[in-house]
Amino acid sequence: MTLRARILAACGLTVFAGAIQAADLLSVYERALQNDPQIREADANRLASRESKPQALAALLPQFNASGGYSKDDQEVSRTALINSDPQDPNSVLVPRSITSTADGDTTQYDLTIRQTLFRWDQWAALKRADAQVAQAEADYQAAQQDLILRTSQRYFDVLAAQDTVDAAQATLEAFSRQLEQADKRFEVGLIAITDVQEARAAHDQAAASVIQAKRALATAQELLRELTGESFDSLAGPIDNLPLESPSPADEEQWVTHALDQNLRVISARLATDIAKQDVSVARAGHLPSFDIVASRQDQDFEGTQVGRNAVGESTPRSPADQTQKNDSIGIQVTVPIYSGGATSSRVRQRVYLHRAARERLERTNRETERAARDAYLGVLSEMSRVRATSQALESSRTALQATEAGFEVGTRTTVDVLQSRRQLFDAQTNYSRSRYDYILNVLQLQLATGTLDRADLEKINAFLKERAITR
Repeated sequence: MTLRARILAACGLTVFAGAIQAADLLSVYERALQNDPQIREADANRLASRESKPQALAALLPQFNASGGYSKDDQEVSRTALINSDPQDPNSVLVPRSITSTADGDTTQYDLTIRQTLFRWDQWAALKRADAQVAQAEADYQAAQQDLILRTSQRYFDVLAAQDTVDAAQATLEAFSRQLEQADKRFEVGLIAITDVQEARAAHDQAAASVIQAKRALATAQELLRELTGESFDSLAGPIDNLPLESPSPADEEQWVTHALDQNLRVISARLATDIAKQDVSVARAGHLPSFDIVASRQDQDFEGTQVGRNAVGESTPRSPADQTQKNDSIGIQVTVPIYSGGATSSRVRQRVYLHRAARERLERTNRETERAARDAYLGVLSEMSRVRATSQALESSRTALQATEAGFEVGTRTTVDVLQSRRQLFDAQTNYSRSRYDYILNVLQLQLATGTLDRADLEKINAFLKERAITR
């Protein structure tokens, strides 16, 4: 084989191997991390909450505003004045006469204002509140990541459990089909009664219905996983046969509860929410306090135009320029003292006090829920370990019992009903054993979630005990 052919063959084998490789828990989680809308929503909320800090800080920095304008002005002024009836005789009778003057031109103006806060309690409280908001957003995002790990694992193992049920149901159906076939032949030669045939047929039909139901449940589980990841999987990796069972360490329920109350991200978020609500009360009470600002401004107004008037005898004066420039610079301290706002400020304070009380109650509820979850997960790990061992032994016992029952049926000491019953018990034992192993893994993850320590490393540890298996599409 030439070097070119070897390279092409190696590439072909590599592509083929990648096409048939089963998706494991870690790779499914990576796809969920990229495609799950809920985690992307949490990330967007985190980024949005981060902006509260620069916004609160900006209120404490100098505020610079500039404004300007341009206008076209046409002005006509009329006034009444007493003038001599005879301009040549200063002693003539004074008579009223209307004197009109007109002006037109362009006006350009601008205004620059700089304001620096000296004291505004609501702005300082808002800055402290923004720190708590950013910290809460980070805690919520990390909690969403941990929740995604658990949701991915839950749906991943639900697919495996559903596939195990399909496999067991199909194996049971095949066994019942052979049992029905044997019953028909035995009935034809007169070895058994028609009731045995009917029992075998009923069991066969029920097994066929169970297969249909199991496949429907598998399709639903696969769709739930696809909803999370945005992709479908032809195969998933399942646990190895000798899955190690490890007890929680430390083996002290109260220590796990203490860790959960200290480290659980939902508790931390609720605690920060209480701090935020407390700062909101402080912000609302600032409505009763005075504020102090340094304000500096410059105003510049330019008028360029001409004007025409009439003298005392009504003669028009020559058009003359009427340009005018006005500048005004000022700097000072502005003090604002709230006196009465119709009761709105007091109402806002009461509202924030009630919301702070609600936040404290929410924190207490979260603490209790976390404690319950930690205790339940701790006991769940211990009970699932015992359940895995018990269901494993029950599975072996069911297989042995079925073999003994089939042997007894062959020699005539057991009936068809006995064989059918033993097969049903084997089916139940298989599904219970597979489900108990998945539940053990999920309880381990739930315990770590309750204590706020669940992360990618935990998935990697579990993923090391998974092997390739086929999933029927």
